[in-house]
Amino acid sequence: MLASTDSELDHGPRTGKSATMRMCAVSREVRPVDELIRFVVSPAGDIVPDLKRKLPGRGMWISASRKVVAEAVRRHHFSKAFKRDLRTPPTLPSDIEALLVRSVTEALAIAAKAGQVVAGFGKVEGALKDGTAEVLIHASDGAEDGIRKLDATARQNAGNRGRKAQIPVVTALKSAELDLALTRSNVIHAALLAGPASRTFLSRSQMLVRYRLADDDKTAETHGQDF
Repeated sequence: MLASTDSELDHGPRTGKSATMRMCAVSREVRPVDELIRFVVSPAGDIVPDLKRKLPGRGMWISASRKVVAEAVRRHHFSKAFKRDLRTPPTLPSDIEALLVRSVTEALAIAAKAGQVVAGFGKVEGALKDGTAEVLIHASDGAEDGIRKLDATARQNAGNRGRKAQIPVVTALKSAELDLALTRSNVIHAALLAGPASRTFLSRSQMLVRYRLADDDKTAETHGQDF
């Protein structure tokens, strides 16, 4: 069992210059903060994932991996790092995944409200052909035929509007989750257009996929630039 040291905890989310690298309390590897999840302790003694890295108090950092979080729970890393008995539910790994899914769907909903999303096979195909699509989204439970056709269209039109590479393809959400974000039914395909909301959605999607990959989650399969 790993020994606890004060270096496992930060001194708050905004102490001095915000660090760009932190040590995972489980693996002891130093990684970029975008590849880690920060945890704090609530006044009631509960472990709280600080996904936005803004909650007050000292924080503990763990690799953004369901497998690593599960190990932290199993080996009582949270209580060791904070040097106190803490309530750490065994469901923490799945709870975090649910929070990450909600974070991604919220980002997609914000992009839609900003007019930066089109949905439906025809509209998505049109956005790919005219070069306005910045991100291609497929429901993870969507039909392979439609996914294959739009992926081919994305490859064929990769150079439109000066784009030098194929656009990212996100397959991290189920159709029901896309429905919830876009407030419509049976969404299988969507595309994000240029704008800051699109970049936020991409960043959060990457975190969700990174978290799932340790367990080889089928909804997080990647190929090329897909995630």
